[in-house]
Amino acid sequence: MRVAVRLAAFDLRRYVVGALLWLPVHVIPLAGGLVLQRVLDQISGHQDATLRATLWWCAAFVAVELVRGVVIVVAWTYGVYWWTAAATLLRANVLRSVLTARGPAAARLPHSSGEAVARLRDDVADTVDFTDESVSLMGTTLFAAAALPIMAAVDPVITLVLVLPMVAVGVLSRTMRRAVARLHRRARRLGAGVTAYVGELFGGVLALKTAGAEAAALERLRAQNRRRRDAAVRDRMATDLLDAATTATVELSVGLVLLLAAPAMRGGGFTVGDLALFTSYIGWLTALPRSIGTALYRLPQAAVATERLTALMAPHEDTGALVRGTDVWLRDDPPPAPPQPRHAPPAPSQPRHAPPAPLQPRHGDPLRVLEARGLTVGGRLHGVDLRIERGSFTVVTGAVGAGKSTLVRALLGLLPLDAGTISWNGVPVADPGTFLVPGRTAYAGQVPRLFSATLRENLLLGLPASDDDARRALELAVFERDLAAMPDGLGTVVGPRGVRLSGGQVQRVTAARALVRDPDLLVVDDLSSALDVETERLLWERIAGRGPGTVLVVSHRQAALERADQVIVLDRGRVAGRGRLPELLESCPEMRRLWHAELIAEAEEQAGD
Repeated sequence: MRVAVRLAAFDLRRYVVGALLWLPVHVIPLAGGLVLQRVLDQISGHQDATLRATLWWCAAFVAVELVRGVVIVVAWTYGVYWWTAAATLLRANVLRSVLTARGPAAARLPHSSGEAVARLRDDVADTVDFTDESVSLMGTTLFAAAALPIMAAVDPVITLVLVLPMVAVGVLSRTMRRAVARLHRRARRLGAGVTAYVGELFGGVLALKTAGAEAAALERLRAQNRRRRDAAVRDRMATDLLDAATTATVELSVGLVLLLAAPAMRGGGFTVGDLALFTSYIGWLTALPRSIGTALYRLPQAAVATERLTALMAPHEDTGALVRGTDVWLRDDPPPAPPQPRHAPPAPSQPRHAPPAPLQPRHGDPLRVLEARGLTVGGRLHGVDLRIERGSFTVVTGAVGAGKSTLVRALLGLLPLDAGTISWNGVPVADPGTFLVPGRTAYAGQVPRLFSATLRENLLLGLPASDDDARRALELAVFERDLAAMPDGLGTVVGPRGVRLSGGQVQRVTAARALVRDPDLLVVDDLSSALDVETERLLWERIAGRGPGTVLVVSHRQAALERADQVIVLDRGRVAGRGRLPELLESCPEMRRLWHAELIAEAEEQAGD
């Protein structure tokens, strides 16, 4: 409920104007019923009137309906802007929290991107629809407040009988509230699971085809879709039951009016016009229990939606953070942001009522030493120490599953720490996820991520840098020959996930994207696995000679290990050795095993070429 109130208030002018446009849609039928009563009473002879007067009343009835139609069109056209702005606000705040709020986002993101997309689509719609329903509830309440006294003045007994079925519908809606919430939560969860699995199918088409697993994958999709369908049917049945009960009150009310009105009409106390008034008002009166019922079953749905959206927010943010801010522009461009230094790290998200952020090192403090002590990540990393001095080339190596990627992701705040501290120039970093960002650090991940956009857009991602900066970064990443062979140059569209590029090209573009940010510390996670030996040697040579002064690399490749000032050997989440490569080959059995295995692999690779 709190979210709904604040969602209505974030653009109060548009919400109020939209409500004022919709309220006449519910109130105008009051005049239509009274005009229809007058017309039929004149036609049936219960009132004396000339033909000319009767025709004018008929024209008035047509005019009332035309005005109502025009108001509906205007209200709908205007109201859609508020709905769209409200949905945009919720999605923007969720994305803001995921991308910039304190704390690792990985701890609160769902297991797949499809699940997150489903929440941003379906749960946002549920939340906004509940708030939007308040306008209909106000309109139907206003109509009932005016219509019931009019009807009671004509016949209080019939009016009382009409109210009783509507009360029963309200009680039924209240009773089914918990059941609706439970069914809706399960339907949303299973629906999101199907969306996530479809995304995984498209992402793993090649693996499915090479394994001949198409039939098994489709059967699993069918099984998940059957469970989703059953849950959706139960969810829909619950809401349709309430709608059916409400609709039945219309039929029941009409029947009661006819039964009670017949004796009164024979006695002359109830006219044809009165009957027309009651029957025209019945449909609109039953809109009140329908609106109440809709609000009552949308309330648990909105509660479920708010809960699922809030789960994507940072731990220090509550539901109020979902609707904070008013920066939504539907027609005009937003005002220009104040100029910032090109490599200034973004300010972390800070809700108005959140506790103050822990102290961080100063923004303008260039790297001298980055130190980590006792880094522990549940079951994958155990008390790892790390010291990176300015100008050093550090390599983290180890067998598959040794914890190499976990170490760098925990260091950058992408994974939550169970224990350990991180300091920048001797000052503790309270939230590395919002401090170790461009331009202090830049990260080229183990799995390259490119978008279906141009090469320029994939490199810059909104960074205010020139084409010369992009070309310099591509040259450092040994991509200048590839760029020269592309007719469109930086304007080349790389396709979804970079499918128009080779694996080695994708890795080098990812490295260039990190390099163009000119960081103090470059972090590279096993990015040269698809490169030939000569290209990899040249890549590290250029980065060490003309790139960032300080580099942290996860790699098992010979070219990186030989260049390293410091090699950290991990074995099952613990440090098995530390030092330069020649020292470790003498003192660390795990390093000797890895080194010989790599020499054999590279020899086989060269022989295959």
